[in-house]
Amino acid sequence: MTRFALTLEFDGTPFSGLQRQSNGASVQQSMEDALHRITGERTTLHSAGRTDAGVHALGMRSHVDLEKDIAPFRLMGALNAHLRPDPIAVTACEVVPDDWHARFSCTGRRYLYRIVNRRAPLALQRDRAWQVPTPLDADAMHRAAQVLVGRHDFTTFRSVHCQAADPVKTLDLLDVERIGEEVHIHAAARSFLHHQVRSMVGCLKLVGTGTWDEARLAAALAARDRRALGLNAPSQGLYFVEASYPDDLP
Repeated sequence: MTRFALTLEFDGTPFSGLQRQSNGASVQQSMEDALHRITGERTTLHSAGRTDAGVHALGMRSHVDLEKDIAPFRLMGALNAHLRPDPIAVTACEVVPDDWHARFSCTGRRYLYRIVNRRAPLALQRDRAWQVPTPLDADAMHRAAQVLVGRHDFTTFRSVHCQAADPVKTLDLLDVERIGEEVHIHAAARSFLHHQVRSMVGCLKLVGTGTWDEARLAAALAARDRRALGLNAPSQGLYFVEASYPDDLP
């Protein structure tokens, strides 16, 4: 049995999420079906993150165990051929130790949220960013975002369906920058609660439009109550950027 680490890029628009779903297509199902066609084996894809419907990935780390003797570059090529026309690409593939786990060995996760701040409708960026037509003050958003950095109880910013045992998380980074007509929000932590990034972005958007200020955001955090949330941003602007691992692991 060989364990292969895979790096995936995907457009989440047509999927109900990364994990296999009973009510719709998933990235996991597409990957496992492609692996079955290549090897004849039924295997399970394990991933560093559990993205929701419509969320994209630039560098999702996953792994599978296979009995078939196959070179990593051949497996990557075969997967990319068999995944068509699904919008999934395997951008890297390598053999890893048996105790390496895409989820449990992961020591950090990084997300990007893209807002297109303009009145004109989205053509090329449709389903790949959140369009906000009202002017946004990205500097005010960045200043307010620092309230959320650090170790906090993020109950206000997690989904009511979140299954995490503990709402306390350490947010390592939450930066906001304007790049032309786009506003990018960068978030990094060891792990996140369900909907945490989207909930933080939604409230930062309210700061950007002047509806909220930094004190209101701090009060929402302190409330530790989902009812204090101002807005949950839509899924289409969210990207899983990368997963990090200890230096001695891929």
